Amino acid sequence: MLDSLLDQLARRRGIGEAYYDYRGELRPFSPRTKTAILAAMGCNVTDMDAVRREIASLDAERWQMRAPIVTVVRPGRSGVPVVVPADSLHEQIDWRVEIAAGGHRDGNAIAGELDELERHELDGRWLTRRWLPLPVDLPPGEHHLQLCMKDGGGDGTLLVAPARCYEPAVLASGARLWGVAVQLYTLRSPANWGIGDFADLCEVVRHCAAQGAGFVGLNPLHALFPANPGHISPYSPSSRHFLNVLYIAAPDVAGYGECDGVRRMVDDPGFRRELDRLRATDYVDYQGVARAKLPVLRALYDHFRRVELERDGDEARAFRAFQAERGEALRRHALHDAIDAHVRPQDPDRYWGWPTWPLELRDPAGAGVRDFEARHLVEVEFHCWLQWTADRQLAAAQRLAGELGMPIGLYGDYAVGVNPSGAETWSDQKVYRMGAGVGAPPDPLALKGQDWGIPPQDPHALVEARYLPFRELVAANMRQFGALRLDHVMALFRQWWVPVGLGATDGGYVHYPLDDLMSLLALESAQHRCLVVGEDLGTVPDEMRHAMAEFAVYSYKVLLFEKHGDGRYRRPDEYVRRSIATVTTHDLPTLRGWWEGRDLELRDRLGLFPGEEIRRHVYEERVRDRKELRVALEDAGLGAAAAGDDVAFGGALSDAIQVFLARSDAALVAVQYEDLIGMTDPVNVPGTSHEHANWQRKVTAEIGDALGRESTRRVFAAVQQARAS
Repeated sequence: MLDSLLDQLARRRGIGEAYYDYRGELRPFSPRTKTAILAAMGCNVTDMDAVRREIASLDAERWQMRAPIVTVVRPGRSGVPVVVPADSLHEQIDWRVEIAAGGHRDGNAIAGELDELERHELDGRWLTRRWLPLPVDLPPGEHHLQLCMKDGGGDGTLLVAPARCYEPAVLASGARLWGVAVQLYTLRSPANWGIGDFADLCEVVRHCAAQGAGFVGLNPLHALFPANPGHISPYSPSSRHFLNVLYIAAPDVAGYGECDGVRRMVDDPGFRRELDRLRATDYVDYQGVARAKLPVLRALYDHFRRVELERDGDEARAFRAFQAERGEALRRHALHDAIDAHVRPQDPDRYWGWPTWPLELRDPAGAGVRDFEARHLVEVEFHCWLQWTADRQLAAAQRLAGELGMPIGLYGDYAVGVNPSGAETWSDQKVYRMGAGVGAPPDPLALKGQDWGIPPQDPHALVEARYLPFRELVAANMRQFGALRLDHVMALFRQWWVPVGLGATDGGYVHYPLDDLMSLLALESAQHRCLVVGEDLGTVPDEMRHAMAEFAVYSYKVLLFEKHGDGRYRRPDEYVRRSIATVTTHDLPTLRGWWEGRDLELRDRLGLFPGEEIRRHVYEERVRDRKELRVALEDAGLGAAAAGDDVAFGGALSDAIQVFLARSDAALVAVQYEDLIGMTDPVNVPGTSHEHANWQRKVTAEIGDALGRESTRRVFAAVQQARAS
């Protein structure tokens, strides 16, 4: 009986019944898994009565409200489900929609004349859910719905979304664009301070735009931990709402040339030597960069306070406007970083993140945090100023791209989750579930499954919050980009939850309201005029594929994976139009590294193959893949560079592969920066942490050399010609 009740509760909270593993076998989720996930969601599942109470509470919540707390409205389904007692079906429902931009729309209907969706008995009374049509021409955005009947009223939020995500007119008309993908932190220049910065980004934009590129793709620029610069993964950020302040180009900050204190700091011979050292390293020294950059930024902020804030000049008003625009999210983020900078140095081993802070500082709405803010107003404002400064510099790069004729400009990246100890989880503890991590079920290369240590958002809590956390997150990531890539887009449909204390093989899928989330993605996309790309590598459920097609979300195609079942590579004309295609990615070897098998040698050295049989299979598959890619190049008339049985990697072969991809029907094609200069080492090796220097490796050439050399200009010209033909 308990299992039956448990199954009912699990279904109500979105937990799946089973999944197909990589062998195609159906694997049901055990009661243990369901119980652990429900407990992570905050449900009381200690005994049968507790589970029964949880079910009753959910039923009561669902049937006691006249209208849902939030309804997402799309073209073709403009309406809202309303609850009416069976003995009130003869009554009239009066409704009003308060339009966000002003004004309202009114109407009424007889309850019993509306289409019935379902019925339910609650506390001895029969209730029926009916579909109340609303006007089909409601403007996109957030509106307020009011309902009134004789036996009581109700209200809810209406989120009216367009049918599809935004698509630039140039792409809708059939044009094929190309761009360059860079990991910003890897860039070398004679001016940066040991890490690629927003000034470097502007330089990349200038070079690429001059050669006809339509966009520059970036790694996630999410905020990390200023007080802990050793935490460096852009895919395990502190917050996706804000930016990594180490990307600020200090010399471009207002006041840099006028502030005597800053001038003394940067003119010091020891400081100059340190900058030379930071620029010369082969790997980004994040701690060194932070030691150099953050004190200078603090001095620039102090200068800003004296020169701008105290006299309320134009710059001060712009800063205050940014604070007002970003609101409570910015305040909490700045508070988090200020508290972290205050607490962490006291005992770094103990205070590794907010879950270990003193108890009075763990609740962002608590009295302890308010007291901290009152005593450290300047420190909190400093972190607000850092975000304003970073936002302005990123906006300047996107503005420059537009001025230089790039149809898309900056193409950003949105990580699938955040670090559990960061500002995002601290700021929104009602939505994040710290008792579980997001991961993946077992596959051939990870037979024990994966637990990425990323706390999931509870879909039930998202609905209770009227989807505001999701909407704000998407909006924050679209504000300065012309296109946005959603890492692991399948997370909008389902996520593999791994409860704390269980292994990844004992996890289970939790399902999310896909149609609502995709609709809201379309709403933010249209409002920000931002193209959406979904990273759909790996196992993609049919539901996700259909949703991406329906909502005009671009697919992500990696040449190395674009093969038929028999191993043949897809021809250029077999790529889907609504996609972005690239040879490789940040999680894969560079093109040279792949061709020469350097990635397999590295995995061998690191002991990453789960067994000898799989190791041998992967090596043999690589030999076949190289041969099949040569065949594909020859069939496309590009085979001169790939003749023979054992072709050494070189510029001609690399160029042929880039042109092959550029000829594809994909609307967008990205060329990796590292592949332009023939690099071997990858930026990241999945499945490693300390074994490999992930997210640290710099490129081997400065921007002017890498993008200005003759071989790069030749590739750009060939890609431009292939895209235009």
